[in-house]
Amino acid sequence: MGDERPLPPEPVDLATAPGYLWGAGCEGWHLLATPELSVIRERMPAGTAEVRHFHRRAQQFFYLLAGRLTIEIEGQEHELAPGQGLHVPAAVPHQVFNRAESPAEFLVISQPPSHGDRIAAPGTG
Repeated sequence: MGDERPLPPEPVDLATAPGYLWGAGCEGWHLLATPELSVIRERMPAGTAEVRHFHRRAQQFFYLLAGRLTIEIEGQEHELAPGQGLHVPAAVPHQVFNRAESPAEFLVISQPPSHGDRIAAPGTG
């Protein structure tokens, strides 16, 4: 009764994680979603991009697993190779592109979670 404990952690993978579609054929899977932290695996097909935006509260870390990924932060572009990551502080406009000829697969770690905290950057339609 008074000794209630949380359920033990369970392994998660793309087959068990809640998935969603975004953008032009892009996919995401919520690997972890708590009020304090979000870990999402995303896949962007070749030639896709997200809308330039920022998050008021959430800082993010993008970690590339496969393919190539370009992240623009305040006018400066950073090209990531597999095994590389990039931190995007809160309130900083950014945009992610896959300009390669193959899909990009990456992790997006957000603290606090970024869903519901996304604001289109000025100048984006």
